[in-house]
Amino acid sequence: MSERTLADWLSYLEQLHPTAIDMGLERCREVARRLGLGRPAKRVITVTGTNGKGSTCAFLASLLRRQGLRVGVYSSPHLLRYNERVSIDGVEAGDAQLCAAFAAVEAARGEISLTYFEMGTLAAFWLFEQAKLDVAVLEVGLGGRLDAVNLIDADLALITSIGLDHAEWLGDSRDSVAYEKAGILRPGRPALCGDLEPPQPLVDQVVALAAPFFLRGRDYDLRIGDQGWSWRGRDLQGRTLELEGLPLLDLPMENAALAVQAYALLDLPWNAAEIAAALAAARVTGRLERRRLSWKGKPLDLLLDVGHNPHAANYLASRLRELPAGRRRRAVFGLLADKDLPGVLAPLLVQVQDWAVAPLPTPRSRPAVELEAALRNVGASVTAYPDVAAALMAQCERAAAGDEILLFGSFYCVAEALEWLAGQAGQGG
Repeated sequence: MSERTLADWLSYLEQLHPTAIDMGLERCREVARRLGLGRPAKRVITVTGTNGKGSTCAFLASLLRRQGLRVGVYSSPHLLRYNERVSIDGVEAGDAQLCAAFAAVEAARGEISLTYFEMGTLAAFWLFEQAKLDVAVLEVGLGGRLDAVNLIDADLALITSIGLDHAEWLGDSRDSVAYEKAGILRPGRPALCGDLEPPQPLVDQVVALAAPFFLRGRDYDLRIGDQGWSWRGRDLQGRTLELEGLPLLDLPMENAALAVQAYALLDLPWNAAEIAAALAAARVTGRLERRRLSWKGKPLDLLLDVGHNPHAANYLASRLRELPAGRRRRAVFGLLADKDLPGVLAPLLVQVQDWAVAPLPTPRSRPAVELEAALRNVGASVTAYPDVAAALMAQCERAAAGDEILLFGSFYCVAEALEWLAGQAGQGG
């Protein structure tokens, strides 16, 4: 088994459990016990939320590494390589490291069946513990209360936003989603929330656990202007902290503000210039990511975003409204079947003048004919294509110089686009 390649391991993990999702911590907890796992780092920060987890983790890691701390980040899903899910000190885990970690978990699990995500989470914890980290930043995969990441008691628990997604697992109301996400909170440990109107179940859990609570709009906040943004919050002792003149960011500044509030609770040096530089350095592939492409001599702007639910689509639309008007915007769009198609489309209909839709390379994809019909029903200009690459090429052909092409709707959609773009770069296109 130790001779398996990473591709072999990933293929094996996909077959290991009868279902892709199997909520609950008992199986993971027992395998972690057999592995002898302790804490993955001296300090652990766990991040959940309907949207914004990836950028919040990226901001946190950048802030912490700027102080010379050794930081591990566990995130999901990945776009192009599984290695993206585990980084140590800013470097993705190598194939050999991941294979060794999977082998260790496999040897320990015995008769216990684990899902793909559970195996990956335990493997990440195993690697982190070996790496002697100062801080581990852990992104919840789904929900919070029963997610494998929640095996670890977080020193800080962050909830970015609370919206409707994954209703079959988290329920169909904000209250039920909030209850699941509040499961990452721990007694007496700080809880942070970036949602301006947290549902009552979250507030009730904060009270029950006597957790110091830091709520956006009350305990910390941000103000965004045309030339920059400012932040105001407080530390654990209740002292007010402020930052002025921060540079505008491509990634959501609401999530940067949440990360800064978390940083403020860690008793680390407070230097405005260092904090600003760390925030500006944070990157998340596929989240409001801009690319330039020269297509047959035409300069085109591309914007890639993995937003795939109404909350994310509304945020994307708000950012598009900030851009200068006057140029045509063309979309390349694909969505999974379990997502709210009308809710994702509605905010963006006035922002996009022409749509190209395609199925995604997964059985969970919504058929292109359904995407096409939904857009035709609201009067949009739309054409269906057999795959994302064909849709993107067609939009490049039709676009005029300076047009913007928006690729969004799913991690799968953005991943396909990135692979196509990598191919164009390789051909010098």
